[in-house]
Amino acid sequence: MAETPSLFEQVCTAHGWDTPAKFIRAFEETAALLAEPTTVTARQVRRWWRDVPPPRPRARAWRVIHAMLGVNPVELGFPNPPPGVTVERAPLLAQEGISVDRRAFLADSIGVVAATGLPEPVAHLSPTGRQGAIGTTHLLELREGLRFLYRLDDSYGGGDVRPLAVRHLHRIRRIINTSTYPDALGRQLQLLAGETAEHCAWLYYDTEEQDQARRYWGEALTTATMLRDASLAILVLASLSLQASHEGRPRDGYDLARAARDQAARFGSPALQSLLASREARALSLMGDHTGARRRLAEAMRLLDRSDRGRPAPEWAAFHGTAELDFAQGLLHVENGHHDRAVPFLRAALEHQDRTYGRNRALYRLTLARSLIQGGDADEGAGHARDCLGHLDEIESGRVMQRLSEVAGLLDRVDTADARDTAQQLRAYAHARGAA
Repeated sequence: MAETPSLFEQVCTAHGWDTPAKFIRAFEETAALLAEPTTVTARQVRRWWRDVPPPRPRARAWRVIHAMLGVNPVELGFPNPPPGVTVERAPLLAQEGISVDRRAFLADSIGVVAATGLPEPVAHLSPTGRQGAIGTTHLLELREGLRFLYRLDDSYGGGDVRPLAVRHLHRIRRIINTSTYPDALGRQLQLLAGETAEHCAWLYYDTEEQDQARRYWGEALTTATMLRDASLAILVLASLSLQASHEGRPRDGYDLARAARDQAARFGSPALQSLLASREARALSLMGDHTGARRRLAEAMRLLDRSDRGRPAPEWAAFHGTAELDFAQGLLHVENGHHDRAVPFLRAALEHQDRTYGRNRALYRLTLARSLIQGGDADEGAGHARDCLGHLDEIESGRVMQRLSEVAGLLDRVDTADARDTAQQLRAYAHARGAA
């Protein structure tokens, strides 16, 4: 007769770690997530599963196991914690005679398919332990949900994605406030809440609801301060700089970008420094300091060329590249009133922009159309604007629609039949989208 698996082995099997190799892979991922320098061997895993009582893990391994399962290892049959580990004992799973079966997944998804009709898989949360115990599996699934929202925003803009992000943030907060987890995992959940609040702010910014954007950026900055997390603080400061410049507060935009750059200096990431230098350049240009703006933008380009020599940029800065700097250079010429000089850079930005960034491509094309019209080539500008209309059916972005209205207004002042007809098409389209 086969030996009955231990409670710890049953719990591991319920999470899908039914072989030592699978357990070791999950253990190493969790250790990396928690920055715990520890490893485990297949022999150790087998002894933890089969010995009675199992040998007590060292302090670092104990913390990793606790985070993986969201359960105090004492409740799974291990001896008392080793020195250096302080955990509360709570009767989560270890009850006399309990059997931990594989539970059905909860229908607790971010609802993306239902809300958008897109052919993407619904992200389910794995089942929690008794009394709402949370492990790293849940954290990784929640983080993947945020990445999915990033991808949707890149492709389709913030309008339809924003309510999904707000719901995702509510879910994370609910888990933080109603579930059981170790301190190390709690910090990661709080950080994820801050990152999700920042993304909510960005989505409100993209839909031109700036007061709401400020509110969520304020929440994210509070989280960064509480956790002393420089990466999140840099992200928020960089975003607030962009908003300040967008709202006509370039001095604030410059100071915020400088504050972000000061914090980012120790990270040693040329790509991140390039992004922040481009934010400074944008603010300086709007302040009328075109010489300073050119210098900072040139520095941003030099830093991007050196991005393979230092640390990589954080994941949130993946969008920054050649297309972004081409666009920034084009805007610099626009602020100088040199629309003819802006056009080649705006063309290059559109050409270099990855097609996965659908919202940015629409914004770039309409900005190119605007500069062509202002530079005296209304026919080509009108053509780009018309070409954009079909693509805009996929986009829900207040910034893009604002740029569309600017182009329509410029075409209204051009005394040709083609310009007037295009302006009428753009206004009709914008009206229909507003009525929807």
